[in-house]
Amino acid sequence: MATLNESPRGKTHKGKTRKTAPRVDLTAMVDLMFLLTTFFMLTTSLGTLNAADVAKPDPCNDCTTDYPASRTMTILLGNNNMAISFLGTPEGADMKLMPVREIDKQIMKNKLAVAKAHHNDKGKHMLVIIKPGKNAQFQDFVDVIDEMKIADIKSYSIDDQHFNPLETKAIDTNDL
Repeated sequence: MATLNESPRGKTHKGKTRKTAPRVDLTAMVDLMFLLTTFFMLTTSLGTLNAADVAKPDPCNDCTTDYPASRTMTILLGNNNMAISFLGTPEGADMKLMPVREIDKQIMKNKLAVAKAHHNDKGKHMLVIIKPGKNAQFQDFVDVIDEMKIADIKSYSIDDQHFNPLETKAIDTNDL
C-alpha cells in the first residue's frame, strides 16, 4: 500500500554516508480512505424519523359508536402533565387522577383485568379512548400514544370533541 522511498543521494562525510530521512508515499492510503468513506456513506442510512400512524375518522353528525364498557379504558388528558383514567362508562366509574408518566401502569393493570374478565379471549382485547382536553399538552398526548405502542394495545381511538358531562365535571373538579 504505502511505499517507502529513500533518496539515493547520500554524501560521504569523513568516510560515513549521511542518511537522509525516509519519505513515505501515502497516495494509495488516501485513495483507499476515500473509497471506504464513499462506500460507507452510500450504504448506510442516517437516522430516520419515526412517526406514529394516527388516523382520525371523518366527522359525522348523529353518529354514535357504542364501545363495550367491559373492555374500554378512557384516558382524559389535562394540563400539568396529569391525566384521569377509568375503565368502563363514566357513570359509577372509579376515575383515577395520575401523572401521565405513570399511565403505563394503569394501562397494564386494566389490560390484565380485561383479559381475565374475558378468559384471555384474543378477540376481546382492551379498547382505549384518548381524550385530550383543551389544556392538554402535546407532549403528554405523544407519550400516551407511545404507551399504546409499547403496551401493544391493538385498538385505540382519539376523540377530542365528544366529552361526557361526567368527564367534563371530573376535568373541572381536578382543575385540569
